Amino acid sequence: MITIIAAIAANRAIGLNNKLLYWLPNDLKRFKALTTGHTIIMGRRTYESLPKGALPNRRNVVLTRTLTDLPGCDIYTSLDEALAHCSKDEDIYIIGGASVYVQALECADRLCLTEVHDTPADADAFFPEFKGWKETMREEHNTDEKHHQSYAFVDYVRK
Repeated sequence: MITIIAAIAANRAIGLNNKLLYWLPNDLKRFKALTTGHTIIMGRRTYESLPKGALPNRRNVVLTRTLTDLPGCDIYTSLDEALAHCSKDEDIYIIGGASVYVQALECADRLCLTEVHDTPADADAFFPEFKGWKETMREEHNTDEKHHQSYAFVDYVRK
């Protein structure tokens, strides 16, 4: 199964200057719970934005046109090539960035989104429009001492 996982603002913004727009500890916990033990596929700039490099307890796959050695990662030049090196029963999570999300949207089976109820003043990376998906789960969360924006965990599958 191929799942796209992302935190998106009301206008589908996902980042600014190669950084996430929001610090939501519960979103990070959900991300870890869903992806641990599975394969994650990301673009090179998303990999570079990770504070400690490859994420532990996951197969890290990085897409880059400039083949280089990234410790703890499998490197491929395209999403198609990466997927060809995954088994059919492997759970695959696409974790960004924007251009990888665009490519993956055509072959993904599921979206696991954190929909942040906010529109940022500034963003330079956006999640693609996703029409033709059916919402299967929504879990709303209000602001609290650790979360300055309200948000919802929302899962979708293809119609």
